[in-house]
Amino acid sequence: MRHGFTLSGKKVKKIDDPKGSDTYCFGINKAGAIVGYYATSSHAAQAFLYEKGKFTDIGPAHATGSQALGINDHGDINGNFGDSSGVSHGFLWKGGTYKTLDVPGAQDTLGGGINNAGLMTEVWLNSSFSSESSLYNGKTYKTINVPGEPNSDAAAINNLGDIVYSWEGTGDTYGGALRHAGKVYKFHVPKGDRTFGYGINDHKVIVGAFTDDNGVLSGFSATY
Repeated sequence: MRHGFTLSGKKVKKIDDPKGSDTYCFGINKAGAIVGYYATSSHAAQAFLYEKGKFTDIGPAHATGSQALGINDHGDINGNFGDSSGVSHGFLWKGGTYKTLDVPGAQDTLGGGINNAGLMTEVWLNSSFSSESSLYNGKTYKTINVPGEPNSDAAAINNLGDIVYSWEGTGDTYGGALRHAGKVYKFHVPKGDRTFGYGINDHKVIVGAFTDDNGVLSGFSATY
């Protein structure tokens, strides 16, 4: 069974939605509100908001599944949902209403992070079903892929506009990347095998996960 958790200082607190068998946490804001998703009894993903000790299901009506991936300090949420035809769309939840987000030309739009200015990262699948990433300012989408890599997943964006990624290259290679001041810097955890970038804050701290030579997955934090 999968569990979400928060780490404050040295104190770990499990985050388990009581309605699901597995809980995945992806974003947290300054007030401590957490978003993620859990697996339902029918094994569908259901997005949730965990705030002040209470879990609330979120996601557009009639969605076949949903995930909440990012939340800003205003409580705006970036996520994705599936429709009855099997296509995934991004969504913005703001002020209790949903806006569907579809990157032009995408086979599926998968959502991402959101900062206080409303800038959003959107991962999407192209016609070859390779992952690409865009920055959405509320009106237009700008492609922001990791240079030279066939798969780019922009995970989170902070209020400085810095973005953390995971990327997949040829030959079964995986790494993290940071977009800062218009430049992209790839990184790997020392002595790690695969590296994944998941979160970034305004104090220039990145968090993610990595596997060792035995395939064991562990978390990491790094500064830049």
